[in-house]
Amino acid sequence: MADERMFDLAVVGAGPGGYVASIRAAQLGMRVALVERDRLGGVCLNWGCIPTKALLQSSQVLSLMRRAGEFGIYADNLRADLSIAVKRSREKAERLSKGIEFLMRKNKVTVFSGEARFTSVKELEVIDRDGKTSGAIHAERILLATGSRPRLLPNVTVDGEVVLTSTEAMLLKRAPASMIIIGAGAIGVEFADIYRAYGTAVTLIELLPTILPFEDEEITALLHRALTKKGIKILTNTGVERVTVERGQATVRVSGNGESQELLGETVLVAVGRIPNSEVGGLKELGVATKNGFVVVDERMESSVAGIYAIGDLVGAPLLAHKASHEGIDAVEKMAKLEDSAPADPRRIPSCTYCYPQVASIGLTEAKAKASGYTVRVGRFPFSASGMAMTLGETEGMVKVVADATHGEILGVHIIGAHATELIAEAGLAISLEATPEEIVRSIHAHPTLSEAMGEAALAALGRAIHI
Repeated sequence: MADERMFDLAVVGAGPGGYVASIRAAQLGMRVALVERDRLGGVCLNWGCIPTKALLQSSQVLSLMRRAGEFGIYADNLRADLSIAVKRSREKAERLSKGIEFLMRKNKVTVFSGEARFTSVKELEVIDRDGKTSGAIHAERILLATGSRPRLLPNVTVDGEVVLTSTEAMLLKRAPASMIIIGAGAIGVEFADIYRAYGTAVTLIELLPTILPFEDEEITALLHRALTKKGIKILTNTGVERVTVERGQATVRVSGNGESQELLGETVLVAVGRIPNSEVGGLKELGVATKNGFVVVDERMESSVAGIYAIGDLVGAPLLAHKASHEGIDAVEKMAKLEDSAPADPRRIPSCTYCYPQVASIGLTEAKAKASGYTVRVGRFPFSASGMAMTLGETEGMVKVVADATHGEILGVHIIGAHATELIAEAGLAISLEATPEEIVRSIHAHPTLSEAMGEAALAALGRAIHI
């Protein structure tokens, strides 16, 4: 085999797990091949995290302009063009994808375009879009980072025009008159916020008792109230029986809370989570173990077959880009036998939802902490008492700190409000260092800032609240 097809590591999938792992492996002196069937950056950069946040930014600018009078600014004849917002979102994704191309060249990672298929434990063939195979790639180790795709419902047919997944929902050129969103996790809530800002009548349907069902219940109650105030209709404890499409309009039959009803919508968005892309060609034949579609891995991210590794969405929840990146780095550092590599601890992985107000959390909810046997202290600080939040006109929300009453360790932090997804970083550092509320308090927070709310919530957990 030619030397140009001999590698120390082959990575399949160029999302935030795969491309980051490739760069770190190259830094460690490995000769790396990266195989991607679509665009560098994967779903996150091209069809998820980045373009949706661009759309959310447009919707939030629009919402702010509508209340500009509060700041003594008057915008007459305000108009909004969703097609331009979509175009901008695609431009941002395109620019970042090209940035990944540059990083691959800079780090001397060899990129192969096409679908990867195992021909043996140490060999892959790459099939291009025309179905042609250019020859085998040999690698001592192979890392799978193929990500995930939208989960579909067995009783709902997605047609891409009326019934949509998140991919189609971020490409609409005009805001539909009405949209029914099935699933009120992060994806569903974010799209609800986007389209409501553009005037769409939005209905959110959630099978579980609360929206964002894995977040702290006190936080989700505040978000429920905020979204309802915007005019978003929310149905929890509600399941979807069927969706029918006739003459360009959908009828959604739902049942919950002891009654059934039919909802009419111009569009329906199916946002009920994601499933792993574990159908890599030849993987099953090699005997790689899976569970519920996820590849089973050990603490080194190695599968049941020696030399084959997997990371990110492919190995299980939480299905988050930053978790995939962390696992990618950890996996290749373990391959290089670095002693200080750190696995991804689920309690130290932040979760962010970029609707307005934003929601961010890390660690245990109050309910989960109590269920785990902890006696807890809880500190809360509302943004309505924050000087900076008042100046910004962003007083909705709060910071909530959950701490162990016995030893003082911070168990979880939950934030709803402006810039929550930025503020959560301090909490992440605190939990990584096993900090206490006392140590947060001793850290001097600049005034006036939104981050002061973290210190104030820590004070409240100690029973020493100053500003509430």
